[in-house]
Amino acid sequence: MFLSLPTLTVLIPLVSLTGLFYSASVEENFPQGCTSTASLCFYSLLLPITIPVYVFFHLWTWMGIKLFRHN
Repeated sequence: MFLSLPTLTVLIPLVSLTGLFYSASVEENFPQGCTSTASLCFYSLLLPITIPVYVFFHLWTWMGIKLFRHN
């Protein structure tokens, strides 16, 4: 079963936000303890930043291909 793009657009930020709130509730030193890559907290902060950057560059590449093909 493949999820549609609108479903993933809503589902992925909600999952990352849930992970962020989970890390904030479990970690006793939440903002300062997020520097280690072995911590779940690090990835719960990294995921909400990585997804918009990935979408931006994916759309930028797609737009470049479209413009190159039609010019």
